[in-house]
Amino acid sequence: MTWYLLVKWVHIVSSTVLFGTGVGIAFFFVRAQRSGNVETIASVGRDVVFADMVFTGTAVILQPATGMALALMAGFPLTAPWLLASMVLYLFVGCCWLPVVWLQIRMRDLAAAAAVTLNPLPSQYRRYYRWWFALGWPAFLGVLGIFYLMVAKPNA
Repeated sequence: MTWYLLVKWVHIVSSTVLFGTGVGIAFFFVRAQRSGNVETIASVGRDVVFADMVFTGTAVILQPATGMALALMAGFPLTAPWLLASMVLYLFVGCCWLPVVWLQIRMRDLAAAAAVTLNPLPSQYRRYYRWWFALGWPAFLGVLGIFYLMVAKPNA
């Protein structure tokens, strides 16, 4: 396997992990919320934060490193319009994701406290959840846009 193919493989796998983990986290966290069971929400919240840190966090670091390496190895200038657009979208997605991570940690902690004390979730939790849900959609659409640019390379 050449160095280029290895970097390309890592880039594709990490983009798959980034997208798949994001969708999976969203699915299971929404399902937990819909259950209304505070213990379930607390348990899933712990898993969501862990998965986001381990899987998404790793992919977030690998994506720009491997993407820029691939572009340079393939002879694309980093100023190519499709690359610039993908970088802008990546920064936009990151600006959505960072608050989501903070919100998930806060929701995990609030749900864990409520589960231990056998109390319902506080109103602050529901406010955090609404923000978490609202920030997830533009991030999801941004990742889809990056996938399009990565595959199509319009005006390359």
